[in-house]
Amino acid sequence: MKTLRSTFGAVACALACTVSPLAHAGLFEDDEARKAILDMRQRLDASQLRLTEELRKSNEDNAQLRRSMLDLSGQIEMLRGELARMRGQGEQYARELAEVQRTQKDLSQGVDARLSKFEPSKITVDGREFVADPAEKQEFDAALAVLRKGEFGPAQTAFLNFLKRYPQSGYKAPALFWLGNAQYALRNYKDAITNFRLLVATDSEHVRAPEAVLAIANCQVELKDTRGARKTLEDLIKAYPQSEASLVAKDRLTKLK
Repeated sequence: MKTLRSTFGAVACALACTVSPLAHAGLFEDDEARKAILDMRQRLDASQLRLTEELRKSNEDNAQLRRSMLDLSGQIEMLRGELARMRGQGEQYARELAEVQRTQKDLSQGVDARLSKFEPSKITVDGREFVADPAEKQEFDAALAVLRKGEFGPAQTAFLNFLKRYPQSGYKAPALFWLGNAQYALRNYKDAITNFRLLVATDSEHVRAPEAVLAIANCQVELKDTRGARKTLEDLIKAYPQSEASLVAKDRLTKLK
């Protein structure tokens, strides 16, 4: 804008300087001088008009540019706000996803824990590994706990019920052994002999088998069946020569008459 005004002033000054020498020199008549001045003024007015129009257009362009910049600034702020909102939503979604995953994990662990109460698992008893249901293991352990407390009557009942409920259980040999012990403690020698013999007949390689044979001999002694006891001890020594029960059997034989 300052440049346009300076240009306009310079043009006016040039016209004035041109007209003045001509008038003073007497080169033109008055009419011709007036015509020249009018012509100069018309050109000056035209120049001024052109400069004014250019100035107006320049101002309009500047105003339009400012409006465009304001619009652009507003759009930038809007985009920043939208970006912040989307970032916030993303963080919220991430938190919600983490919460869902945590809940899902807790539920999965809870389901696994509940299922494990019903699913069979590997059990090792007396050096034997087998698969048993949780309820099966719990019932055997409960019966054994009763026996260890010296409650032989309830223990006998518990083991009898266990063998009826789980006739093919991996606990069968141990259950027969401890059942026989409970019956021996109750002086129910005949039933004890029956169960000890059943253990040996069904699982002669079981670690409890030599002890079961020795227990049979003990029951026979209590029943005054000395001959049967001697025969049982001799069979024990032949069948299980490397067992600790065999060593006890040899000592018992020397004392039996």
